[in-house]
Amino acid sequence: MSDILIVDDEKDIRELIADILRDEGFQTRMAANSDQAVAELNVGEPALMILDIWLKDSKMDGIDILKQVKRNNPDVPVVIISGHGNIEIAVAAIKQGAYDFIEKPFNIDQLLVVIRRAMETSRLRRENTTLKRGEARSGEMLGNSAQFRRLREQLDKVSKSNGRVMLTGEPGAGKELAARYVHAHSARARAPFITVPCATVEPEHLEEILFGRETPERGIEPGLLEQAHGGVIYFDEVADMPLGTQPKILRVLTEQQFQRAGGTDKVRVDLRVISSTNRDLAVEIAAGRFRQELYDRLNVVPVAVPSLSERRDDILLLAEHFIEHFHAAQGLPQRDLPEETLATLQAMSWPGNIRQLRNVIERVLILGDGTGPIQPAELESQGSAGASGDALALGPQITSLALREARELFEREYLLAQINRFGGNISRTAQFVGMERSALHRKLKSLGVVGGMRAEEEMMGK
Repeated sequence: MSDILIVDDEKDIRELIADILRDEGFQTRMAANSDQAVAELNVGEPALMILDIWLKDSKMDGIDILKQVKRNNPDVPVVIISGHGNIEIAVAAIKQGAYDFIEKPFNIDQLLVVIRRAMETSRLRRENTTLKRGEARSGEMLGNSAQFRRLREQLDKVSKSNGRVMLTGEPGAGKELAARYVHAHSARARAPFITVPCATVEPEHLEEILFGRETPERGIEPGLLEQAHGGVIYFDEVADMPLGTQPKILRVLTEQQFQRAGGTDKVRVDLRVISSTNRDLAVEIAAGRFRQELYDRLNVVPVAVPSLSERRDDILLLAEHFIEHFHAAQGLPQRDLPEETLATLQAMSWPGNIRQLRNVIERVLILGDGTGPIQPAELESQGSAGASGDALALGPQITSLALREARELFEREYLLAQINRFGGNISRTAQFVGMERSALHRKLKSLGVVGGMRAEEEMMGK
């Protein structure tokens, strides 16, 4: 699961934390005692647990629950909160594996900083663990078109070198798959491949996640650069890297060493760097959002990844691959694609590229009756046929509405897409769309997307 489990015996505190986190785009569950907490863990592993150390009328206190979580759910970060905190309790919690300790009363902003950092660290650790284990991904480099063959020829040449690669292309076109192809066919194939999702990591936490940290309580916590030693570090959507972080990465590329946050020793690393972007970095440099020196270091070997609209001959092969994948992974029906359905797929607009095609196939297999070949009518709500160039494809759902209703529908879908893009983070969404955070909350509430912001500024302790 991707929610946060809040365990506190005081109802007001539980609900206040839950309301604040929901306003920030997180999903939450609540428990009032140790029995409820264990029951919720049995329902599904949360992404994060917020745990009060003192629980009235419970068989176990917070430390006991923490020990059980670290034994049975070691990947779940636990943030301990307490209104009776002292340094001994904090050290005991950290030694038992707690991610952090916050003493009540605490400020909402302080809580959110710790939670976001824990969620990002946990997500990146899980993603990279999954990739290291080689778990199945529907992400093979597949294609027979001339454009795809040219791309693979370029990647084969790049794989033989140790040069830095800059992959460019539209969102969903397969830039990360191309990066993994280079890694898998290189001399570093047995070493780690570590992804840095520059667009989704909180800017204020990126450096700690990259460089790691050292504290007396927790010791050394390696960052992503250190984890990638000997292998590949992949900067996904590097144009979103904060301007303040860019010179530090430039220094790492130059010196092949860095210091952890809070540390004094130099950490040496041997890395191959692959980056990707869907933006024109020349425009970003001219606007002062990207450093020319970093671009020169990263753009040693530029490789353009073609969009799906440039390789429509590969749609049948990709669609059949996704059908087989979902049949094997989810037990969905293995349905055929007749010629008229393939023609419809090839005529559709694919702004989301391969990722969109994958999603369309999955939805059709889930929502269909499960019998017989896939019919063109089943694709009508999944995209628009015949769209080309920069024209906006409008389906019957929107063209049948009055202007005001159509505008509201567009705004709702647009804002939902942006919120999903930034992992439910309201602050980053507001910054990207050019709105004040409070104004965005009001707009979302008026469109019925999420609830409004809570007005509370402090959370009081027991």
